[in-house]
Amino acid sequence: MAEVKEIKTDERSKIQEQFTRLLKSIKSTITPEDDVNLNKAFELAVGAHCDQRRKSGEPYILHPIEVARICASEIGLGPTAVICALLHDVVEDTPVTLEEIKSDFGQKIGHIVDGLTKLDGTYDQGSPQAENFKKVLSTLVSDVRVVLIKMADRLHNMRTLGAMPRHKQLKIAAETQYIYAPLAHRLGLYNIKTEFQDICLRILEPDVYFDIADKLRQSKAERDSYIAEFIKPLSKKLNELEVEYRITGRPKSISSIYNKIKTKSVPFEEIYDLFAIRIIVNVPKEKEKSICWQVYSIVTDVHTPIPERLKDWITTPKSNGYESLHTTVIGPQGRYVEVQVRSERMDDIAERGFAAHWKYKGIQDSQSVYDNWLNNVRDLLDNDEGDALEFINDFKTNLFHDEVYVYTPKGDLIILPKGATTLDFAFSIHSEVGATCTAAKVNNKLVPLSYELQNGDQVSIKTSSNQKPSENWLKMVVTGKARSKIRAALREERKRFGEFGKEALLRKFKNLKVDFESNVDLLTDFYDLNKRTDLYFEIARGEIDLSQIKENFSAKGHLLVPKEESETETPEAVQPPEIEIRRPRKNKSGSKPKLLIGGEPADQYEFQLANCCNPVFGDNIFAFLSTSSGVKIHRSSCPNATHLMASYGYRVLKAEWVNNNSTSFIVKLLITGVDNGPGIIERLTNKISSNLGLNIRSFNIEGNDGYFEGRVSLIIENKNELEKAIRSIKNLNMVSNVTRIE
Repeated sequence: MAEVKEIKTDERSKIQEQFTRLLKSIKSTITPEDDVNLNKAFELAVGAHCDQRRKSGEPYILHPIEVARICASEIGLGPTAVICALLHDVVEDTPVTLEEIKSDFGQKIGHIVDGLTKLDGTYDQGSPQAENFKKVLSTLVSDVRVVLIKMADRLHNMRTLGAMPRHKQLKIAAETQYIYAPLAHRLGLYNIKTEFQDICLRILEPDVYFDIADKLRQSKAERDSYIAEFIKPLSKKLNELEVEYRITGRPKSISSIYNKIKTKSVPFEEIYDLFAIRIIVNVPKEKEKSICWQVYSIVTDVHTPIPERLKDWITTPKSNGYESLHTTVIGPQGRYVEVQVRSERMDDIAERGFAAHWKYKGIQDSQSVYDNWLNNVRDLLDNDEGDALEFINDFKTNLFHDEVYVYTPKGDLIILPKGATTLDFAFSIHSEVGATCTAAKVNNKLVPLSYELQNGDQVSIKTSSNQKPSENWLKMVVTGKARSKIRAALREERKRFGEFGKEALLRKFKNLKVDFESNVDLLTDFYDLNKRTDLYFEIARGEIDLSQIKENFSAKGHLLVPKEESETETPEAVQPPEIEIRRPRKNKSGSKPKLLIGGEPADQYEFQLANCCNPVFGDNIFAFLSTSSGVKIHRSSCPNATHLMASYGYRVLKAEWVNNNSTSFIVKLLITGVDNGPGIIERLTNKISSNLGLNIRSFNIEGNDGYFEGRVSLIIENKNELEKAIRSIKNLNMVSNVTRIE
């Protein structure tokens, strides 16, 4: 066992203990070479990180050790990945070089560690976060372990996020929600995905998280009793199958319960399928299907099924390899219960995803489960001209949850995201088929290229060599591959058209007797364009008049020199630029909300409250430095927050409310309920105005077939006042739910 050096004596035992725990967690065979490399990697990491501490104060080396343990124990990776996890931060954070890693551990480990090392920051990009994530994904197609280790790294960071400042917690949680949670789902890492989502909810909306967690705790005894009542009549019939099985019942995650509350617009108390029953059989692979369907038959014999809620992912597994039978039945007391039926093998793959395929099918077969998806990622990476943010947005469409199953004319199955069109289908077959697509038939009927595909559709595509993608096509597709290929084709067409502009510019420079290479970038900057190709394109389409060059520049030798403003501007042209000063929303007395931004009084900033989420005093907030309108104050739960913090985290600033005296805020509420006759408007307005003493800024209500929906804007002073208003309105007997409109 390696000796820990250069570490405080009282911390040595803890580090050694954690390393021993890590070694015990590795399930796969450890060869003598693996054993040497594991100890060597441990020694190197301990020495390299010896002077570093985490925000919590503990030795930094405990982080890579725990990341390696998560890789082995929770994802199921082997010694090579564990070694890379131990080394994942040494190149980025210590003097150890990548060349040393490759020399000591070989090219394979060096390649993975390189993929895990962030870019050095010497590039000039709009989003460093997106650039670094793009680098990680570029290694995904050659070795998926890079992303799996990155998942373990992010999971440990999320578990220990409490030591970070609040504004950094928000940025990390948003980035996790935006990319890492969907990617975990796509790789079949359901436990990790769920934990990501729950921690993100706890950070972004703590009040919501702890409210649901508290209600789950209070209802645990009742829930356990109900699960036992549900299972009891099943057990006797399942025993008759004479197969080994186990039944588990557990509550759904807090984040999934919250999603139901939001999507169904119902309170916690009205969600009946708070838990899922899982029946797992231990049978040989060749008997899995038949036994699972027999179990399903028993479940639906005992409890009344809801036929439209049956999902068969055993006959047709999800594109990430997930296999299971899902159904919803009506249990005792008329409550809905979701039941999942699967084998032990299916359960292992469902829990650990990609890595578990290696155990059951071997690396080659497990790779085939993801081949189509990985090919799509390769297609995105091949399109190098797109920027990193564009890439990340395209990549996210490959992380879809809901799928649609369609077929080629030969009967081959194609899995696409829900909402995909015939044009998406064409690009999924081949890039060339998509680019030259002229028409599509679905089930032998001619349909538009924008037709949204449905499960079971059979699709055929017609092509023409004369067809080319148009800008309008971008509105017809949802898949990242289609978007990426259309944009690449448009760029190529733009570049080809721009050659005419380049030729015109060459002739102009020749006439002026100035050097092309020395002056073209000067002209690009003068017209505020990003690239030379943009300049050529604008010249070709006539937006830039080359005859004006003489008016703006003088030729001195082989160089263009801008003329003085006094020489080029006419009196009419000399106009001071109009600057729009955006002021924060004020209350009726003219004061503005008092805030701290980055720990300093917000008065020194031109800030305003974001219209997309309308924060009020008491909300969790952050400040975002926009490029055109100063600083915007957003709620942490804003619909746009995840994208802003994940893509532009470097522009996010800490924001805090200062004690509020007289500032007022506008909030919008959606009120739904039973239309039980005249007087609804009077009762609502009486409750709001007379009882609560709040001013109504606007009110709109519609009723239909015994149901009403009202939208009201209120002027309130703080979040407590808002929550009191929501509770009071909910207590009206005709009101079923009240929600704050984002």
